[in-house]
Amino acid sequence: MTVRPASAAPVLPVYARAGVTFERGEGTWLVADDGRRYLDFAAGIAVVALGHCHPAVTAAAHAQLDRLWHTSNLYWTAPMAELADRLSARFGGAEAFFCNSGTEAIEALLKYARKATGRAGIVALEGSFHGRTFGALSVTGQPAKRAAFEPLVPGVSFARLNDVDSLRAACAAEPPACILVEPVQGEGGIHAATAEFLAAAAELAAETGALLALDEIQTGVGRTGSFFAFEQLGVRPSLVALAKGLANGLPIGCLLVADGAAGAFVPGDHASTFGGNPVTCAAACAVLDAVTDDLLAAVRAHGARLAEGLAGLPAVLETRGRGLLVGAELDRPAADAVAACLERGLLVTSAGERVLRLTPPLTVGAGEVEQALTILAEALA
Repeated sequence: MTVRPASAAPVLPVYARAGVTFERGEGTWLVADDGRRYLDFAAGIAVVALGHCHPAVTAAAHAQLDRLWHTSNLYWTAPMAELADRLSARFGGAEAFFCNSGTEAIEALLKYARKATGRAGIVALEGSFHGRTFGALSVTGQPAKRAAFEPLVPGVSFARLNDVDSLRAACAAEPPACILVEPVQGEGGIHAATAEFLAAAAELAAETGALLALDEIQTGVGRTGSFFAFEQLGVRPSLVALAKGLANGLPIGCLLVADGAAGAFVPGDHASTFGGNPVTCAAACAVLDAVTDDLLAAVRAHGARLAEGLAGLPAVLETRGRGLLVGAELDRPAADAVAACLERGLLVTSAGERVLRLTPPLTVGAGEVEQALTILAEALA
């Protein structure tokens, strides 16, 4: 068999991939095909929440592989039911719909909101990012991502993050089906919603009969220092979308519907052939076991140190975020900083033209945080 570099594979060019091919990983580290080790502060874009090849998650997935891979949603499986029970308990009473990605969770959320309210309109936020399928892209408040694919789904109004008057204006013309908010805008530049803004969104939802919907695809499962980011913000949403870190890298998405909003979907309203896959759900249950109060406390502490260290670097104009979802506004293009870090063995991502995004595994150690800050100082010098 002829061996050729992975970069020569016949793959549609929808990603600007870096020139490195990874073969294995452990904890906060990845190893490339040339044997070089990289400190991973990208974590698969906030997906590998417990680090690469976490022993408990790996064991749970292996054990389920030996028993059952797939049955379809025409039947029940124990891992899917157990994951739904655990997420409901974390939420405080909710029903779950499982799918394969965050984008799919948003599609389910939008359909549910329309069915539950009988309304077509959606209020979302400028700068938001909810996915790239037609429905999810339609509620993404970034014109550059939308323009090439318009016309999109109609009936979406956009308000400005943390601007209550703007939110009221967006809801005024026609009561929406839902108000959709990211507790921290990830792809939009790591901008956090204030507690006051979310309180106003909750009040508006109650006044207009809309559903308060939170996109916790990136912020959920402990990323911000609590299992759900909304726990820090004093609101209780009707709908929550989860994905990314939920199964530590195996593909999963989830829509949670609060008990008070349940009952809109009936058989045939929505579906996902691979949703609730028993192997993925078994891995997700192991993830939930590992997201303990001690781990969440460490996320808050390490996130604070990371933000503090970044703020002291000359190239950094501002730091933003919550927990281990950290953004640094730079005085230069973020792409240059990402490349400079890669050269020095540190993986980071960008979230906009001048925003560096750091999302290490939640299990990152204090020494690894300091090592990353040292590399960042060199890369940004």
